[in-house]
Amino acid sequence: MQVVTREMLEIREHELLAPEATLADSSLGREHRERPDVLRTCFQQDRDRILHSRSFRRLANKTQVFLAPEGDHYRTRLTHTLEVAQIACSIARSLGLNVDLTEAIALGHDLGHTPFGHAGERALRRARALYRGVEPNSEEADDLFRHNEQSVRVVRLLEREGRGLNLTIEVLDGMVCHTGSARAITPEGRLVARADRIAYVTHDIDDAERSGLLTEEDLPSEACEVLGRTSTERIETMVHDVVRMSSQEGDIAMSEPVWRALTELRDYLYANLYCKGDAEVQEAKAERVVQSLFVHFIAHLDEVPAEYRLHDDAPDVQVADYLASMTDRYAILAFEELNVPRAWGLRPDAPF
Repeated sequence: MQVVTREMLEIREHELLAPEATLADSSLGREHRERPDVLRTCFQQDRDRILHSRSFRRLANKTQVFLAPEGDHYRTRLTHTLEVAQIACSIARSLGLNVDLTEAIALGHDLGHTPFGHAGERALRRARALYRGVEPNSEEADDLFRHNEQSVRVVRLLEREGRGLNLTIEVLDGMVCHTGSARAITPEGRLVARADRIAYVTHDIDDAERSGLLTEEDLPSEACEVLGRTSTERIETMVHDVVRMSSQEGDIAMSEPVWRALTELRDYLYANLYCKGDAEVQEAKAERVVQSLFVHFIAHLDEVPAEYRLHDDAPDVQVADYLASMTDRYAILAFEELNVPRAWGLRPDAPF
């Protein structure tokens, strides 16, 4: 049986991938130089390092949209990540882009997400703003915590007891540029940003319908006419559209009608699911948990695990690193430990 080496894989990339694809042997490299692997390309190594990291495993118990869901079929941050990777890799394969790079970016893009989803992110940002005397709703406060920037911080400084994963520049860039206005330097990174939106809009509708919060009839009819009436139809429509338009444009693109329909569904979810009803009530509770933990650990830095105090960072940065790493369940348990009294045990012979 023949052994396929890294060098052979790199030659195959030159032979098989599109001219626009990012080639492993042309990578911008790593922050810290290291000897190349014998069997894997640099992007394959990055994918494996992310997959085996502790922060990746913790995604299984972090909120996507529904806080601490009791059903077996609701998405978590981990299942969201896997769906983003599947969609992005399917498109990358059809366009002749580098699937290994695409997968690595997709698997790592949400590693820095807080517990309780975007509610936790808002709470942590607000807590740090108050600590620093910054107006909580200002642009300066927005700069204090962003989950995409935290994802890069996790893999650069926090994993492996402070040594980091030493990922390639292309993967780090794709992770930080998956949201917001920044544009990734590789087509694979730009593809993951598009796949992220396709995934969360589609599966958030699916979860909301499963929970009874929305019905298909509630959704904007014009958008559904363009994209389809089921999750499968919507994903297929958007994937095919990205492949078709990107092949024509020479860069990651969507047709105007499909992009407009996707944006309409996203806006509908923000107005009718993410910020209303029970979600609004539960998110307020989640924010109080995060803010309470922040206040406690700022006052008791010695209780922050040593792995988050290895670097010479400000106290609020160290506490933010610790809180962002927590799963929903761990954060709730920590809050209860600090705020809910335990029942005193009775002696076996004590009278009732």
